[in-house]
Amino acid sequence: MPQLAPPARPKRPEFRNINAFTDLTTYRMPLAALVSILHRISGAIMFVLLPFIIWMFDTSVSSEISFERFKSAFNIGIGVVPGWFIKLVALLLIWAFLHHFIAGLRHLWADIHHGAVSKEFGRKSAASTLVLSIALLLILGAKLFGLY
Repeated sequence: MPQLAPPARPKRPEFRNINAFTDLTTYRMPLAALVSILHRISGAIMFVLLPFIIWMFDTSVSSEISFERFKSAFNIGIGVVPGWFIKLVALLLIWAFLHHFIAGLRHLWADIHHGAVSKEFGRKSAASTLVLSIALLLILGAKLFGLY
């Protein structure tokens, strides 16, 4: 009796020359890839905002007068820069730190337990990284904008 061949699977598309305008818009990135890209972006944001971080630290600890100037920068602003914009930059910096820290812990966990890492772990840890960093951002952002 002749054996039947298994049904042929459809051929997967091969991307050799990727067009950024047509192919990248239809590509669905996994959540772990998105978290990895955001990890790099958050690191770059912290690096670019390093002068702002140094200014905030220096102004807040120099003296009582400079601390009052620091507080008024967030309420009134500095020169032509309004206070709400300084708060938004600080909020961006808070997000960058939180996301970079949590994603870094995720990467450390994966490095330490490299034998137990699976696709499911990557998906769950990426989702928990995003949820945790956004939840902490909302809590600290509410405090920054004076909601509690």
